[in-house]
Amino acid sequence: MKSLDATLQAALDERRQQHLFRQRVNVASGCGPVLVVDGQSLINFCSNDYLGLAGHPDIAAALKSGVDTYGTGSGASHLISGHSVAHKKLEEQLAEFTGRPRALLFSSGYMANMGIINALVGRHDLVLQDQLNHASLLDGGRLSRADFKRYKHCSLSNLQAQLEQSSASRKLVVTDGVFSMDGDIAPLSEISAIAAEHSAWLMVDDAHGVGVLGATGGGIVEQQNLALEQVPILMGTLGKSFGTFGAFVAGSEVLIDSLIQFARSYIYTTALPPSIACATSASLKILTEEQWRRDHLNVLIKRFRLGGQQIGLQLMASDTPIQPVLINDDARVLEISQQLRDKGIMVGAIRPPTVPQGSGRLRICLSAGHSEQQVDQLLEALESVGA
Repeated sequence: MKSLDATLQAALDERRQQHLFRQRVNVASGCGPVLVVDGQSLINFCSNDYLGLAGHPDIAAALKSGVDTYGTGSGASHLISGHSVAHKKLEEQLAEFTGRPRALLFSSGYMANMGIINALVGRHDLVLQDQLNHASLLDGGRLSRADFKRYKHCSLSNLQAQLEQSSASRKLVVTDGVFSMDGDIAPLSEISAIAAEHSAWLMVDDAHGVGVLGATGGGIVEQQNLALEQVPILMGTLGKSFGTFGAFVAGSEVLIDSLIQFARSYIYTTALPPSIACATSASLKILTEEQWRRDHLNVLIKRFRLGGQQIGLQLMASDTPIQPVLINDDARVLEISQQLRDKGIMVGAIRPPTVPQGSGRLRICLSAGHSEQQVDQLLEALESVGA
């Protein structure tokens, strides 16, 4: 039998040959419109800091104040001694923000999705997910021991057909609100109606919609005017529009009490540092009060799409800050990403297994922290490298 290293090295070599080998970059600055990477200043079009809050001084001040009060760590899980009054306050604020009775904090979006799905379904139940859902949702479904199936992307007819075929007593339909690699938005009103018709529960991961969509940044449920009864399980993350870290789920009293009792990724992990909760409370205030951030972001989205169409980019149907440019060549997308970097532009090169084989793309992410001039620079660079 081959040694551990020899076996793993063969898999690594194969990934390199397929142009799929992933590498990290070392960033020497805070998250913002411009990053310093290996001594080079690059305009940053690859972060999820959609409202430009990750470096906001008021949020940083709230974090520092939280450290002064609570220290650097929570020291225990929420159910032992790690649940602080700062956590309690933020959960109450998030419940009010989402218009739901209660909210519950998780240490990350991945842990939230794993915990929610596995707490709600098990053997002999059905989990039915959009085929382009985030990896954390798909992994949660696979590990739940329920009958795990996927419906074609945003296909209402395929969703309907699969629900009609199921006799499971518990049926959970799961979808992203905004799809992270395509940037499109789920037809949630229609999905909700189909789920209700088949007595299925609906869970929405609105990680990329909260803060961006809706009149006050309430996300997809606000944008599509959906109530708790239509979307009983709403999950959101704090590391994107909020500019901090962590995640939450919002729903009924019974849902939150059930997750506290049965969500293993909540019960058996150390709570977020209270200082993060303090920072997120400050972020939530800015997010709701400063409408100009969403307004400016929407101006940038329209400017990029118009300019991209004029220079012949292969854009996808997205009106969100996620603006993929299809290259359809998994090797070429790496080359273009490096050429853009040489021109002072940092853009993510997305390849399989994150996206289907042959659908390599540049994943351009816009932020309220960007200027119109920076978007124009991006378009000029994309045109010059033949994207």
